[in-house]
Amino acid sequence: MVDRFLVAAVQMVSSDDVQANIESAKAGAREAATKGAQLVVLPEYFCLLSPRDDAKKEIAEDYGDGPIQTALAQLARETKLWLVGGTLPLKGNEIGKTDRVFNTQLVFSPDGEVVARYDKIHLFNFDNGAESYNESKSVVAGHEPRIAELPLGKVGLSTCYDLRFPELYRAMGEVDLIVVPAAFTETTGRAHWEPLLRARAIENQTYVLASAQGGEHPGARRTWGHSMLIDPWGEIITQMTFGPGVLVGEISGERLRSVRSSLPALKNRVL
Repeated sequence: MVDRFLVAAVQMVSSDDVQANIESAKAGAREAATKGAQLVVLPEYFCLLSPRDDAKKEIAEDYGDGPIQTALAQLARETKLWLVGGTLPLKGNEIGKTDRVFNTQLVFSPDGEVVARYDKIHLFNFDNGAESYNESKSVVAGHEPRIAELPLGKVGLSTCYDLRFPELYRAMGEVDLIVVPAAFTETTGRAHWEPLLRARAIENQTYVLASAQGGEHPGARRTWGHSMLIDPWGEIITQMTFGPGVLVGEISGERLRSVRSSLPALKNRVL
């Protein structure tokens, strides 16, 4: 990895207006670029947060073709950023006949080319009597962990609910940065968001950059926000609270090597 580089998370409060959401994402990425970031992460479902499960299917695109993917590619070229395009719905046709979609994370180079794709593996399931979510009704799960090997360093890709499954991150091996686009609910986020993010940073001795939805969306859905960058010791470098905005922080190769050298937990693994 390069010894030092700046990363950014764009926090959003996405609605059911796709074009308005895309424009908000563009504004956030452009702000990140003006602040010197070299890599930017958008939140989960940056392009659409609707109370209707069918809404995902209605805007789902074929991989490599569609207005949302075109907008992301153009944005990467315009800003000259490595762009982790949050997630967007891609058609699940490639795995056989299904009307469900993939919840897909695409990584774009500054030339606007897709260099990595990750389909969310763990699908959110929650019901406390007052709130209920079952992502598998409209989404088909991915199966393989993915790493984006960028000139900046190795970036492990994960999405939202994945955060609760540490074995996914172990399967990535040693990476320089883990990204977590998310739309954590306010209920689960208030209780678990920060502890889970810090745990993933500590146990994998790596940086974690989480880009979240943070506010109230159509259908009275509330997301927790609190996008943040965490270092390999588990310390929060910078974070937000609620509402849209852009967070920028530094990744240090020296810090990464120092933590792994002083406490060689990754080398001391037995199982």
